[in-house]
Amino acid sequence: MELLDRLEHLAPEATPLWGRMTAPQMLAHLVDWMLMAKGELEVAAKNRPLRYPPLKQLVIYWLPFPKGVPTAPELISRKPLAWAIEHAAVRQHVQSFENLNPKAMWPEHPVFGKMTPKAWGVLGYRHMDHHLRQFGI
Repeated sequence: MELLDRLEHLAPEATPLWGRMTAPQMLAHLVDWMLMAKGELEVAAKNRPLRYPPLKQLVIYWLPFPKGVPTAPELISRKPLAWAIEHAAVRQHVQSFENLNPKAMWPEHPVFGKMTPKAWGVLGYRHMDHHLRQFGI
């Protein structure tokens, strides 16, 4: 998978092109985001206009991810574990998404609300791509 190939070029000391996250914090953020997407990490819902079409679809599928958009505190509060552990966890979670049952009930996204498995996949890809680009990868 292309994202995992790009992930291999990320080093713990990499400097972000924007934002305040370090590379280890970004990996921890990606892990926690994927746990949220699987329903394994609770994140408080926010009642925003992004919960409703067509704005929801525009943001998930089309509009570029803006730099510096605030995220849920639950997705940035954890101190990163050792680099090898966070790196392996990102790989494991990305690969495990391929095995998730698309007919299963997926949790609501805290900002976008109810989403299809396809929308979760697109958003997950675009989210990880955004953060790899943050580090020039």
